[in-house]
Amino acid sequence: MSRPPANRTPLLLSRRSWPEVRRIGDILRTETVGGVLLLVAAVLALAWANSPWSDAYRSLADVTVGPEALHLDLSLAQWAADGLLAIFFFVAGLELKREFVAGDLREPRRAMLPVAAALGGMALPALIYVAFNVGAGDGALTGWAIPTATDIAFALAVLGVINTSLPSAMRTFLLTLAVVDDLLAIVIIAVFYTSTLHFGLLLLALAPMALFGLLVQRRVRSWWLLLPLAVTTWALVHASGVHATVAGVALAFTVPVLRRKPGPGPGLAEHFEHRIRPLSAGVAVPVFAFFAAGVSVAGAGGLGATLTDSVALGVMVGLVVGKSAGVLGASWLVQRFTRARLAEGLTWWDMVGLALLAGVGFTVSLLIGELAFGAGTERDDHSKIGVLLGSLLSAVLATVVLRARNRHYQGVCALEERDSDADGVPDVYEEQPTKTTPS
Repeated sequence: MSRPPANRTPLLLSRRSWPEVRRIGDILRTETVGGVLLLVAAVLALAWANSPWSDAYRSLADVTVGPEALHLDLSLAQWAADGLLAIFFFVAGLELKREFVAGDLREPRRAMLPVAAALGGMALPALIYVAFNVGAGDGALTGWAIPTATDIAFALAVLGVINTSLPSAMRTFLLTLAVVDDLLAIVIIAVFYTSTLHFGLLLLALAPMALFGLLVQRRVRSWWLLLPLAVTTWALVHASGVHATVAGVALAFTVPVLRRKPGPGPGLAEHFEHRIRPLSAGVAVPVFAFFAAGVSVAGAGGLGATLTDSVALGVMVGLVVGKSAGVLGASWLVQRFTRARLAEGLTWWDMVGLALLAGVGFTVSLLIGELAFGAGTERDDHSKIGVLLGSLLSAVLATVVLRARNRHYQGVCALEERDSDADGVPDVYEEQPTKTTPS
């Protein structure tokens, strides 16, 4: 009779399989480049908006393009927020579905840490923001969700600058946390930031989305069939009053992850992700950042007035303190009550660095700020400055901690190389000589 498998203590940040590590590595390289482009776009927007030519920047953002009859006569800034970000959330939806169907999130033992960390990293910043603004009035509380998001492109760009000696499990954890974070952000946007809702148009959007789903389930890849259906779905969701980025996630969830016939090669979701991710990371998100980050400090009343506003303070403290404490605290609770432990060679200092890095919020935080206060309002400008300063401080603190950890792992690797034989076999695998007791 075969013996039942022994109970294994779940490992937090445990080592992944090689195909998973290689796939994550490919994503990291693309997102790191996208993070650099995102940073360049944000800096350019800030410089232009605070230059003598700031009126030209605002005029460019207000240029209206699109058919009025279809309610798509939107400004360039609105097209960036409602249209281009739908591409970003489509890619996020593909990644999320893949993680739940074929990735680490399909196993509860591995999923519990990033899911709990994402929940803690969203709940505590929201509570901190509410504490700062509970008596502020003038609708300040509507921005409670601004500091809850993690910008994966910026965060991975920081990791790319630090170096590559950090364990791959840390990068996998950060990516998975951000994917769950994106899903929760979409739910928040759909539920709490939908002011008007036209059920007829929303139901009508189900028709092209269902046809899109039917085609992709049959493994149809023809863009000339799928793209018109996707655009129609997006337009109807936009007209219904629900934020149009929700359409991107909904369409992504219809794409199959697994191959119809077992064999080598990517599934359709991975194929779409590989094709569309460069467009999302290299064009959609940087263009949105260019139009969203261009806040005039003088127009917001000056930096001093901004830093005394409870909205900006709530966002900054929520990102820097709330995000890190929420992620770290939730992770500690998981290991405390599930008797899980960190993978061998990792310490809680590694988790501190990742928790600080989770406070780099940008893309979704700026989007929620515009939805909460209205683009171009003084409160929106204050929230944007809070997002920028909070993200910058989180990135600096995370860099200090993770650079120290990077040097630690470099030292460990150097020590292992010195302990290796000429044939490359580490001494730890050699049979140790038996100690003899002198007579």
